[in-house]
Amino acid sequence: VQLQASGGGLTEAGSSLSLSCAASGRTFTNEGVGWFRQAPGKEREFVGDVSWSYGITHFRTSVKGRFTISTDRAKNTVTLQMNRLKPEDTAVYYCAARRLWEPINFATMSQYDYWGQGTQVTVSS
Repeated sequence: VQLQASGGGLTEAGSSLSLSCAASGRTFTNEGVGWFRQAPGKEREFVGDVSWSYGITHFRTSVKGRFTISTDRAKNTVTLQMNRLKPEDTAVYYCAARRLWEPINFATMSQYDYWGQGTQVTVSS
């Protein structure tokens, strides 16, 4: 499975950006797809995930109510919609997939089998 993340860029605080994670080499069925981010000088952290089968999502507290995750079965793509962006959302964003989604350990990077390259999101104040 190859994952391709796209959609990053430079934007202002309060605006919105949409990141896409397109999968090739395999059609998602029972996978979980997660989004992580890494700011300069900080460790990579969980942002949110979605169950491809059930559509269940989880988010870190700091983005709840601002970020959503959706799936597009026709395109085999997962979208991270980021609204009301803040400067502290600035980071490189990564998408990742694990073969079987479970309602546990979704925030643990080692649980993910495939990773895409990152896409930079910069939010100016």
